[in-house]
Amino acid sequence: MENDFLNKLWNAQDDNSGINSPKDIIAKAKTQRRRQLGAILIMSITVLVLLAFIIYVSPNKWNNFTLGLILMISSLTFRIILEFGSIYQRESRLVSMDSKSYTSYLKSYYKARVIINYVVTPICIAVYIYGFYLLLPYFKTQFSEGFYLYILISGIVSLIAIIAIITYSIRRESRFLQQLKKQ
Repeated sequence: MENDFLNKLWNAQDDNSGINSPKDIIAKAKTQRRRQLGAILIMSITVLVLLAFIIYVSPNKWNNFTLGLILMISSLTFRIILEFGSIYQRESRLVSMDSKSYTSYLKSYYKARVIINYVVTPICIAVYIYGFYLLLPYFKTQFSEGFYLYILISGIVSLIAIIAIITYSIRRESRFLQQLKKQ
């Protein structure tokens, strides 16, 4: 039903906004949604692992270990909420606009994503890294030196990989915004 409505909207227009057909915009929207849902899934699994870890270890008193885990969990949870809100906001607008209005909306949407990408995301990453840093002294005392080294190295490598993926995603969104600005 949504496809029929979108087809009617695009077919009724006579402007050339650079969007070739309803199928193109729907395909692009589905691809972006799938990528965002993938990121949400990875962050959610990480939150579940951290929650399981905090429940399993569950120190009896408040300390830096608990604070570190809570910081890591809260930064990821905040980012998950932002991504869900972003997906819902864009999709709710898609079915109610013609291509020219939707292109204009996409420009403002991706400008808002710039703030998320360049302000909120680095803050979330910094909070997550600080939380991980708070855990390290406890890991060092609780685990063997070899396993501690493994946690330290794998944590750093994982963070570098995640930052690389985020950077790639930000660049892709920035290129898309530049394409929209040219229209």
